[in-house]
Amino acid sequence: MAKIGVFDSGYGGLTILRAIREVLPDYDYIYLGDNARAPYGTHSFDVIYRYTLQAVRFLLEQDCTLVILACNTASAKALRTIQQKDLPLINARRPENQKVNVLGVIRPTVEAVPAMTKNGHVGILATPATVSSESYVLELQKICQQPSARAHSFSITQQPCPLWVPLIEAGEHTKPGADYFVDSYLRSLLDKDPLIDTLILGCTHYPLIKGKIDAWMAREKKDGTLSVISQGALVADSLADYLSRHPEYRNRLSMNASCRFLTTENADRFSQSASIFLAEPIEAQQVILGS
Repeated sequence: MAKIGVFDSGYGGLTILRAIREVLPDYDYIYLGDNARAPYGTHSFDVIYRYTLQAVRFLLEQDCTLVILACNTASAKALRTIQQKDLPLINARRPENQKVNVLGVIRPTVEAVPAMTKNGHVGILATPATVSSESYVLELQKICQQPSARAHSFSITQQPCPLWVPLIEAGEHTKPGADYFVDSYLRSLLDKDPLIDTLILGCTHYPLIKGKIDAWMAREKKDGTLSVISQGALVADSLADYLSRHPEYRNRLSMNASCRFLTTENADRFSQSASIFLAEPIEAQQVILGS
């Protein structure tokens, strides 16, 4: 029976996996972190696409029928190309009842925006690679064109946060020293557009720093006019809805409530660091992806 694969370049996708398993606990999962080559955000499009495709192919070889790119950088830089170029070729070699699919995290996130924003001013905090891809901007613009869209259009402002991921993966995000970088990026974003009322955390690492973001807003935005969108629950609900609409995938998935953890780095190091994101002990296995 098939499994659900969850991929990230590092640890952040574990926040997505945790949320998915809370909503869909019965399915079997494989988590793959390409930690040896992280972070992806500093690489070119070609490198990100090549690394992501290698991970997708690996998970498909592990009998995953659905692969979730639980990484904003991979979703922004590689998802569309994989869906349009590679998946048709992969599925053409498979029997009709063994088709596979790859899904991302950006679309489920932006679909929550219209119901949350009151004035259409949206801020995006993300890695430099996600910001430069303008994937959130493009997806929000698509929503504006839908017949059900709110009357106003979106005013979108992006802010790259290059130091948040290293802080989180080093376990420094809960310490007072991280406050400076939270203040710096949030202040920079709101200086560009003080009218922002909806904030997208466009990186799967960022839920771990949300406590400091909330504390900053309590100090600086005391009127409570700024809402924060975090991805985990949105992606989980979107996947549940997808499975309900696609029994051709759902009916092939095994249901033993299991999860394997794979990493391209040292397995012991991954297992120890993963506890920051999962709050439970795990045992990981090291694997090698194509060069």
